[in-house]
Amino acid sequence: MAGRREDPDPESDDDSYEVLDITDYARRHQWWSRVFGNNSGPIAEKYSVATQIMMGGVSGWCAGYLFQRVGKIAATAVGGGFLLLQIANHSGYVQVDWKKVETDVNKAKKHLKKKANKAAPEINSFIEESSEFVKRNIVLSSGFVGGFLLGLAS
Repeated sequence: MAGRREDPDPESDDDSYEVLDITDYARRHQWWSRVFGNNSGPIAEKYSVATQIMMGGVSGWCAGYLFQRVGKIAATAVGGGFLLLQIANHSGYVQVDWKKVETDVNKAKKHLKKKANKAAPEINSFIEESSEFVKRNIVLSSGFVGGFLLGLAS
């Protein structure tokens, strides 16, 4: 922000301006404090280290436990379906046209390669935002990872 300072000599053609440095003000008054109040902002500013580790650990354990249960159910369903198809194939109930399967798989590969090239910028921006979040909230994130691993093991 610049303010105009009057020159003592009114006939002078040189205009002088005073330059105000607002970086210190911006550091002290962050935008989320104005929008949400003083109790908002990165979680590292709001809670103690022990509270962050506990919150991350509990949420990580819940996520890991659910991931383990859902993963077991999904693996059982996929494996069971594959087993039933193999039994039906060997019993003669199902005939598989392997040439058609091969052509369909090749078409799907080409389609996925085209889509993967288009989706790369969105994925890269998501990864950058996620890594920035982890860097800002490293204590919470490490608690989450530890809890997630414990949830998978239980």
